[in-house]
Amino acid sequence: VKVKIPFGNKYLDAIFSLPEKKSTYGVILTHGAGGDMNFPHLVSLAAYLASHGILCLRFTCKGLNIAYRTKAFKTVVEYLKLSGDYKLSGIFLAGRSMGSRAAASLIRQISQEDDDDDSFIQGLVCLSYPLHQPKLQSKLWDEDLLFIRCPVLFVSGSADQMCEKQLLEGVASKMKAPKKIHWIDKANHGMVVKGRTTNDVMEEINAQVFSWLRETIEREY
Repeated sequence: VKVKIPFGNKYLDAIFSLPEKKSTYGVILTHGAGGDMNFPHLVSLAAYLASHGILCLRFTCKGLNIAYRTKAFKTVVEYLKLSGDYKLSGIFLAGRSMGSRAAASLIRQISQEDDDDDSFIQGLVCLSYPLHQPKLQSKLWDEDLLFIRCPVLFVSGSADQMCEKQLLEGVASKMKAPKKIHWIDKANHGMVVKGRTTNDVMEEINAQVFSWLRETIEREY
């Protein structure tokens, strides 16, 4: 279901992938610095989650400014929360690359504002989290992660030039939140692995994300 979400004097394009039965949990998903919500990995993940009973709302926001992207994410969260059509018990925020930074930034913001969105957001999924710029490991984009308290799943490539393995593991060890890292062996930042098809890699990512969501939801109960 295609929707347009009011955002200031503009609209954000978004698409709901709906499960056959009414869902109690949803995932809001967005893209990285390039591309849009139709990036193949996002389309594949949204379809997989919906086919396994979890509503997925993915959206496009083209801005390259992290504060702007975070504001857009917040607008989508509020839109879904107030939607009369889909009454959800809770949601997970998910993003690829810069989209996961925006999601982390929003969760930190909400937890500091201490409003009721805090309990509505159940967790965070970071696909190819950009921990640093390529070859610039001295400056880490980790400040938001250290403030987050809800469960976090990282799915990263072990050869990601924007997320060195040891550095992410070091940041994770300092995080207060329950966290899990799933490494896609030999994958780069775009989740490309020599000798493996895109579909094969996406199947691994989708299955990991879904099983983590299911475990996290069951733990809430």
